[in-house]
Amino acid sequence: MDIVLSLVSLTVTKVLQFSGLVDKSDALRTKKMEEKALEVYDVIRSIRDPEKPNTLEELDVVTEKCVEVQELGEDEYLIIIKFSPTVPHCSLATLIAGNLHFRRNPLYGGRH
Repeated sequence: MDIVLSLVSLTVTKVLQFSGLVDKSDALRTKKMEEKALEVYDVIRSIRDPEKPNTLEELDVVTEKCVEVQELGEDEYLIIIKFSPTVPHCSLATLIAGNLHFRRNPLYGGRH
């Protein structure tokens, strides 16, 4: 499914480039941000759930789509991670959020 979404995203980007609606540098910036989001996802997906023996990825608490990276300046990024606890009233959601924050910090120099 992720491969299909990537192909659709690439196709739409190419169509917009050829139509002149999107600058090539914008497309390169978008691709760079998508790659950085995948870097973050690769780090956070292996975090274990505090109550279960599974990872957050295995429980669908985090997915590739839940990570967004925005460039704020040169080598400065805003990382947005949206996660879905396994139950709405999860008492450990703040612990999971803390783990996500701690795990992604080393990727970008500890700045947030």
